[in-house]
Amino acid sequence: MSRDRIGPSYRQLSGTELRERAQEAGERIRSCSLCPQRCRAQRQQGEKGLCATSDHALVSEFGPHWGEEAPLTGRRGSGTIFFAGCNLSCVFCQNYDISHQARGRPVDAKQLASIMLRLETMGCHNINLVSPSHVVNHCLEALIPAVEQGLNLPIVYNSGGYDCPDTLKLLDSVVDIYMPDMKYGDNTRARRYSGVEDYVEVNQEAVKAMHRQVGDLVLDDRGMARSGLIIRHLLLPAGTADTENVLAFIARELGANTYLNVMNQYSPHYLARRHKELQGRVSRREYHQALELAARYGLTRLA
Repeated sequence: MSRDRIGPSYRQLSGTELRERAQEAGERIRSCSLCPQRCRAQRQQGEKGLCATSDHALVSEFGPHWGEEAPLTGRRGSGTIFFAGCNLSCVFCQNYDISHQARGRPVDAKQLASIMLRLETMGCHNINLVSPSHVVNHCLEALIPAVEQGLNLPIVYNSGGYDCPDTLKLLDSVVDIYMPDMKYGDNTRARRYSGVEDYVEVNQEAVKAMHRQVGDLVLDDRGMARSGLIIRHLLLPAGTADTENVLAFIARELGANTYLNVMNQYSPHYLARRHKELQGRVSRREYHQALELAARYGLTRLA
């Protein structure tokens, strides 16, 4: 994909190609293998997967959002669409009512397309799909009528980082900006806090696939994100996210020009109180140590 293109990447695809990708993604929820959980739920028949979602995407809320990274929000906000349900079970999730309890209203492709177009009309800089890993089929289906009606904003794929490479292939030249979490550098913690056995391996392969598709973050002359990769790493108390392993991977596999947000806003939500080590906050000292560690690995392009 050329980094010199003008406009969103999906504008370079034919309607036929987009329909074929949406159809393939739809086939994957018959016995669901859309995400790495591969729970085999027959979602097209109304059965809910581990993500608590069946044959319709659930939208919790949408609108301009200024809480994202500066290259996404600008003056007019990032056009966020918060999908209910999730393929992870993070005990410290601050949006647990959305992710774990799946509070949202079902939307079909036309309704989701209308939301995208409305966000564009509101002046948002991009369409920010929040927690989309389990609803990729719905997002692709919605893009078809949205593009036909003139949608012309970059697509942001804002995920927990537990994504299936085969599904990500369907998003090549569709997504402009990938923004995955890299939550952990150790599977013991991932198992304990997010309920998956293989987060680190899956996450690293997914992030590498995303980077191959879109490359490093590219900004326009206003400082707005045009394409590329943004990585988020949430610091957890007492080093329980294994930050050094995460930073070492980024430096080694992706390079020093990776745009990284080391986040220090953790607070104990949801079921974190069940884990003594997660009941505190990240100290200022821990945060500065993480930034110093990033610099030691040559990662200086920080949010």
